[in-house]
Amino acid sequence: MTTTMEYHNPVLLKETVDGLDIKPDGVYVDVTFGGGGHSREIMSRLGPNGKLFAFDQDEDAQANVIQDDRFTLIPENFRFLKRYLRFYGIKEVDGVLGDFGVSSHQFDVAERGFSTRFDAELDMRMNQKSAVSAYNVVNEYEEQQLKKMFFDYGELKNAGALANTIVNARRDNSIKSTEQLKQVLSRFLPAHKSNKILAQIYQAIRIEVNEEIDVLKEFLEQTLEVLRPGGRLSVISYHSLEDRLVKRFIRNGMFEGEPERDMFGNFEVPLKAVGKLIVPTEEEIEVNNRARSAKLRIAEKL
Repeated sequence: MTTTMEYHNPVLLKETVDGLDIKPDGVYVDVTFGGGGHSREIMSRLGPNGKLFAFDQDEDAQANVIQDDRFTLIPENFRFLKRYLRFYGIKEVDGVLGDFGVSSHQFDVAERGFSTRFDAELDMRMNQKSAVSAYNVVNEYEEQQLKKMFFDYGELKNAGALANTIVNARRDNSIKSTEQLKQVLSRFLPAHKSNKILAQIYQAIRIEVNEEIDVLKEFLEQTLEVLRPGGRLSVISYHSLEDRLVKRFIRNGMFEGEPERDMFGNFEVPLKAVGKLIVPTEEEIEVNNRARSAKLRIAEKL
């Protein structure tokens, strides 16, 4: 079984939980439980009547469950936030915390296929019961789908060439492992930039496999329904795609278009940003490399 220690340090721990402005008797949700670092910090600030619900679809996270009557771990994807809170009789909460991206633990377990460091089967599923893995994406997607994925989610300018190379290579044999995928795409991986480009390729496939952008949008929309007025949203993103969505949602309450104006010409928006964008210190990045691209945004429901 996995232990909490293997999950490493949660990023921006104090800042993220401070952002929730914890009330001792409040109800809070940590939608990315993982090793339980953020959850334990929230619990330490709750009184005897406070409650914390946590979500994590990864079976490995079950090993870190907090033995406390005030805590409930829901082993589901946080795209079902509202549904499962209702199941537990919760209609409104005082704060929601999300720390997106892949946990250090998932990167470090070689056979999960998330890391560019190890040779492993093409998997990348955060939920091990999920039907679609990286193998399916790489071997079954049409060229146009692959191109769109690499362009949208990996922000790769040569998305078309990458897609074409994969489609040609898999005609002879399936691409089964991360090492085989690297071999197939080797001409796009010059030594001085190979890690950066590989990370973008892996990111694109991982986002597709786990529907991360759709999940994030569904989650953010539901926070407006479950947060009580004055409730806080505290979220960490790790790449520009996610951060742009979060920033826009906090500003406009939507992902596209502009919010409606009231009779005085003011925008009617459901959230207001609290403070400025928070990024980790150099010291934290030194201790925890995963922190280097983290961006924390905090908002309050109006």
